[in-house]
Amino acid sequence: MLTDVSSESVAAILPLYVTGAMGLTTIAYGFIDGLYQGVSAFVRIGGGWVSDRADRPKWIAFFGYGVSALAKVWLLFATGFAALAAVITVDRLGKGVRTGPRDAIITASSAPENLGRSFGVHRMLDTIGAAVGPLLAFLVLFFIPNGYSTVFVVSLAFAFVGVAILGLLVPGRRPVVGSSAEAKRRQPFRWRRLNEPRLRRLMLAAGVLGLLTVGDGFVYLSLQSRSQFAAQWFPLLYVGTNIAFFLFAVPLGRLADRIGRARVFVFGHVALLAAYACTALPFGGAVVTAACLLLLGCFYASTDGVLAALAGQFSPEGTTASGISAAQTVVAVSRLLASTGFGVLWFSLGRVNAMVIVAAALAVAIPAVFLLLRPLLPVARTT
Repeated sequence: MLTDVSSESVAAILPLYVTGAMGLTTIAYGFIDGLYQGVSAFVRIGGGWVSDRADRPKWIAFFGYGVSALAKVWLLFATGFAALAAVITVDRLGKGVRTGPRDAIITASSAPENLGRSFGVHRMLDTIGAAVGPLLAFLVLFFIPNGYSTVFVVSLAFAFVGVAILGLLVPGRRPVVGSSAEAKRRQPFRWRRLNEPRLRRLMLAAGVLGLLTVGDGFVYLSLQSRSQFAAQWFPLLYVGTNIAFFLFAVPLGRLADRIGRARVFVFGHVALLAAYACTALPFGGAVVTAACLLLLGCFYASTDGVLAALAGQFSPEGTTASGISAAQTVVAVSRLLASTGFGVLWFSLGRVNAMVIVAAALAVAIPAVFLLLRPLLPVARTT
């Protein structure tokens, strides 16, 4: 929660900071947003592998959180495109290292039948932080126009508090394999153990849909371009999305446990498609903006925790962190490509045409992915 206060306070101002304060193009923002979305992919599997190998998920996660916190120090000194891109890269690499080990701790702390709900609770706490962060950024910029450096200082403070609490208070629970931890140590980790058919099918589906998931910043810039309401309250758009995420996280996690996690995962992308449609409408205003934020929150609540629960469910024994990291790596890489490509589309074809193209492709992909994931539905219902 505290780390999300830190990271989302920066993410909330990043589109305006890059395109406004720094005066860069949507192509530049697309590249930076792509880094923000996907550069963590380069170390996610490595972080999961080290966690499984060392059997120390808490301290691998601690290292990742610490790297991200230290990176935020350099936000205070980054004044150009290259420097900002480097800081974002280091911050997201820290996120990549910590994600798998953290989710492995959640998996180890949960009963199998409640796994979707457990990840829903985790995402709910994340979302509280992700709502508070943009709100703090908005208040800082409201009272201190162009006070981006102040936002960075606030972000840094929350990051270090979060790292301290993780190190001092969070129990270091580990996934248990077989009859004892000693049995796990006698089984060396092999990458081929992740070659599980259901996990492969899940990663393929997540990758296809991730290629059609553009960054939230583009959605908000699109709303801002034709709505005075969205332009005036820009940092609070992130708050609205995260409030919706907060409200839906646990109910949709429970629904996923009951009717099938794969089914809810696909349903979330229907909500994303509807959000894209909101941005392409010929009119704007408060109602359209609120509907778009509600749909984005539903999308994240239906996919983020559910994907981790599915990956943990289908990972072979002893590879929980690696399996979750592998699935999240596929999503991160695909979203990196999606954000970068969408920035070029927007620059070349304009906002509306770019959004219509992505929405049309997503409309085709959703039923195809549903058919791909159908073999997973009975498994998800019976766990």
